[in-house]
Amino acid sequence: MSDNSSKKVAIVVLAAGKGTRLKMDIPKPLAPLHENTLVDYVIDTFKDFGDITLVTGHQRELVEGHVNERFENINYVYQKEQLGTGHAVQTYLNNFDNSREYDYTIVTCADTPLITKETVNILIEEIEKGSNAVCATFTAENPAGYGRIVRKGDGFQIVEEKDANDDQRQIDEVNSGLYIFKTLYLMDHIFNLSDDNKSGEFYLTDTFSPEANVTPLLFEDPREFLGVNNLIQLSQADIYLRRSIARFLMLEAGVRFTDPSHTYCYSKNIGQGTHLFQNAFIDDKTVIGKNVIIEQGVTIKNSIIEDGAIIKANSYITDSKVSKGASIGPMAQLRPGSNIGEGAKLGNFVEVKKSNIGKKSAVSHLSYVGDAEIGDGVNIGCGFITCNYDGANKNKTIIGDGSFIGSDTQMIAPIEIGKECYVASGSTINKSMPDGSFAIARGRQETKEGMAKRFIKKKTDK
Repeated sequence: MSDNSSKKVAIVVLAAGKGTRLKMDIPKPLAPLHENTLVDYVIDTFKDFGDITLVTGHQRELVEGHVNERFENINYVYQKEQLGTGHAVQTYLNNFDNSREYDYTIVTCADTPLITKETVNILIEEIEKGSNAVCATFTAENPAGYGRIVRKGDGFQIVEEKDANDDQRQIDEVNSGLYIFKTLYLMDHIFNLSDDNKSGEFYLTDTFSPEANVTPLLFEDPREFLGVNNLIQLSQADIYLRRSIARFLMLEAGVRFTDPSHTYCYSKNIGQGTHLFQNAFIDDKTVIGKNVIIEQGVTIKNSIIEDGAIIKANSYITDSKVSKGASIGPMAQLRPGSNIGEGAKLGNFVEVKKSNIGKKSAVSHLSYVGDAEIGDGVNIGCGFITCNYDGANKNKTIIGDGSFIGSDTQMIAPIEIGKECYVASGSTINKSMPDGSFAIARGRQETKEGMAKRFIKKKTDK
């Protein structure tokens, strides 16, 4: 952002729409995009540039309640009747006490989630050159439905689709719906609008005219101005969001994608040398270190994966931490509160919940570890289970450093196994063990020669 510390900027977000074409029982600003909503992305982009006011309308309580849960210092103005974009800005100026104190006023829509901070900076820099208002524009392959940019005189005008003549409909430079005004200019023009048009609405775009010192600023990439009006456009917004993140990760962060078009990555916090395979899903709250391998079909949410870790195919990780050099999967699950130590190994069909696994410990396959503290260098055999739930409470299992736990073993929690203990395979352990001890808890084997024929059933010929 340019140095505009002496220039106070107000941001007006038009968020009153119903979103009927989205076919959702929620107001349009709350339409989901990844794990956020449309308006979340808009506020996150603009919040560092000035004070934000949302003009709300349809189901205002839901919109304002959601925004208040996620953001601070957001102002609201209620537009009781939706009579056009111009009317929305009139409502803001009439009802927000400090609206006239700002040097500049930015107007944007709650359904354009892909606008970047870089674009906002460009608009501010442009208006600081002396224009009274700047409109972001782009060239559309199919301009139908957009307001056309008609350049003439010292300025330009925006002609809405319904009001355009045949020649104007041939123009492919269109209005993005993102504007910045000198506030005094906006106040001088916004209250002179007419609703004498085919929509019967007050158009904010009528504040631009060929006689005014206003600027259409053409941007090369139209995708960031995508407005979400239906489920097709919502899907497109998701695709563009992921593509822009993948492009940043590949070009700026040095992250390798096997197939970025089929990798669902929403986090930019990924280190150099990491390799993401196809069909991996990584949410925007996840942090991944350097030289990590994320194989195909992996899902990671709100987790930390440190340098050099390997997450093998079809593993599922939520609210957990995987330390340096650890190996997870394939087909393992880390549930919330799992902390996997440096160099540890979790194999296929291992489930961990709210447990700490120490350095270089191994839980190789077909096991459940819940509410446990597993020390360093512990080896746990196949089919291990912590029996942590007694029907009322979750109880803890503690296993000390260097212990060996044989296959098909159950730990009846609460229980504590000391350091360098050995538990024989097939045991059900319900008593704690001191350091260095050995335990076996299974029935004695008896072998009866020749008795097998009494139990083995053979098919008889019919």
